[in-house]
Amino acid sequence: MTTNLSRGLPPMPKLDLTIEQDLKMRQITDALEKVDKEEIIFVALSLQRLNFVLTNNITQLLREWQPTQPITTEDQFKSGTS
Repeated sequence: MTTNLSRGLPPMPKLDLTIEQDLKMRQITDALEKVDKEEIIFVALSLQRLNFVLTNNITQLLREWQPTQPITTEDQFKSGTS
């Protein structure tokens, strides 16, 4: 009896932006050219803090996440998936 290692794992992250997100990034880029240095520093530090908070939360979730039980290939055939 072998286990399927791909079951129970979180999906791979998506790195591509949507068309709408690409447009928004262009708008942000254009707007940043008109902003004072102090405001950019404030935004950059706020985003870095948010990044740390999100990273800490994801790390905690992954540390506490446990699959209920491994799925075997035999179980997959019984449920009709392969």
